[in-house]
Amino acid sequence: MSALTAAVLVATAACGGGGGSEDSEGKAAGYNAGVDKVANPSDKKGGTLKYVGVQDADSWDTTRMYYGFAFSFSRYYSRTLVSYTGAPGQKSIELKPDLAKETAKISDDGKTYTYTLKDDVTWEDGKEITSEDVKYGIQRQWAQKTLAGGPVYVRDVLDPDSKYKGPYEDKDGIDAIETPDKKTIVFKLPERNGDFEQMLAMPTNAPVREDKDTKSKYGLKPFSSGPYKFKNYTPNKGLTLVRNTEWKRGSDPLRKALPDQVKLTLLTNPDERDNRLLNGDADLDINQRGMEAQGRQKALSQNKENVDNPQTGFISYAVFPKSVKPFDDIHCRKAVIYGTDHKSVQTARGGPAAGGDIATNMLPPVVPGYDKGEDQYGQAKNGGKADIAKAKEELKKCGKPNGFKTTLAVRNTDKADMKSSEAIQASLKKIGVEVEIDAFDGAQGASIVGVPDTVKRKNYGIIIYGWGPDFPSGQGYGLPLWHSDYILDSGNNNYALIDDKKIDDGFAKAIAEEDPDKAADTYAEVNHEVMKGAYYMPLTYLKVVQWRSDRLTNVYSADAFSGWYDFVNIGVK
Repeated sequence: MSALTAAVLVATAACGGGGGSEDSEGKAAGYNAGVDKVANPSDKKGGTLKYVGVQDADSWDTTRMYYGFAFSFSRYYSRTLVSYTGAPGQKSIELKPDLAKETAKISDDGKTYTYTLKDDVTWEDGKEITSEDVKYGIQRQWAQKTLAGGPVYVRDVLDPDSKYKGPYEDKDGIDAIETPDKKTIVFKLPERNGDFEQMLAMPTNAPVREDKDTKSKYGLKPFSSGPYKFKNYTPNKGLTLVRNTEWKRGSDPLRKALPDQVKLTLLTNPDERDNRLLNGDADLDINQRGMEAQGRQKALSQNKENVDNPQTGFISYAVFPKSVKPFDDIHCRKAVIYGTDHKSVQTARGGPAAGGDIATNMLPPVVPGYDKGEDQYGQAKNGGKADIAKAKEELKKCGKPNGFKTTLAVRNTDKADMKSSEAIQASLKKIGVEVEIDAFDGAQGASIVGVPDTVKRKNYGIIIYGWGPDFPSGQGYGLPLWHSDYILDSGNNNYALIDDKKIDDGFAKAIAEEDPDKAADTYAEVNHEVMKGAYYMPLTYLKVVQWRSDRLTNVYSADAFSGWYDFVNIGVK
């Protein structure tokens, strides 16, 4: 998930954490009380939960959203056939029935998935949610001319040749989704895909009722299938959700839905956001990107019992486009990896607490197949320090014994990335590699670093970016980054331009595998090949200093949401 989307949570002992429940004086639950366990467990209903943030959703339309916090927030007002377990840590990634009575009945050949809807699932006006509503909501992924922006995994799996034109152009619907009656929905896959149910759990596949579809305006007031509904929304200002009285609690064991009301206030200044949290004027940061330096310092020194420090599913990295010389040579790529002081990069990103652990490979801990021992360049062994001798040895091998000049592209909208670029620049100067930093508008990344011709023209030999999984599997994380089919003329995320048959074949094998453990083993092999090719230089596995107010109950970080909080199960005292 580019930049925002898509972690194995650090155990309390590893973080020096505290307790897990409120004391008699009503103090907060304790440092890291919401990491790998539930802080202030409670089923008490009522009150208003107050979010604050500095960035609105890309869209509140489930078809168009792609920000990780929006995925979690959408569970307030949308449901899917299957969804994630309401539990902390790794337990959260287990799929459970949501609108469906049970998880899929899968045919012996792995290509047919059949679901039966529950009897008591309703829209906010009390009308029954039908299989046709689910099909229609999913089919909106094909309407990219009108509804661009969100992930299209199910579209690509069901219609790899892009034959269907979408519900606005073809009312008959796609043949690959059958609805023999109002309770039954059947998916016909042209090829096996072991992650298909993971894809269906994404909000992109929530039902949308055709008579309520306002197309490009749907994100202003989505029609609710969940426990809450929109009361009002002003883009970049805020929104309010109130209870959907037609939602049946008995039909939905995955959502506690404790508050009576959910409010979001949007600001422009992250320091003001942090002050509101610290002063008790807000309960939680909706964006889940962590506090700024000043707020972070105050929280850790004065209010540590209100802080969680989870390791998220995101990774920060540098990548070397092979189209830009001398990075077409693997030894020049290795020289940069060995020559970078990764410890200084970690410090620049905020240290272990705010910057995250030094990354030794490109698979984040949330993704099955992650191997802590995958450390081909000795980052863990060397404590993150640069290996100058090996760097110079690699420079000789690539024909650049005295170094070379290159340009590093970095988003000007990400302070940690900017500081990382300066740390890399200082490191590489010691081995004779001169780095010119070019900061670009992060909002325009898809049309700048996402265009290979632009990357080559601007001589971007190094690009700093971040990534997290769309869903917790090697396919949901690595396919857009590493597979040759994903080298695009624009909107490209395979910045390295990897075209490696061994990697492509590894994906094919893992995707067709229905046993998740066997698939994970194959994704570990794919990750090994990616690191062997020195296409990427992983920097840190992102950690955040996360605030939760004294008022909050039932707070926990969940792997299913990249180590961020599971919003829909949080309550207030």
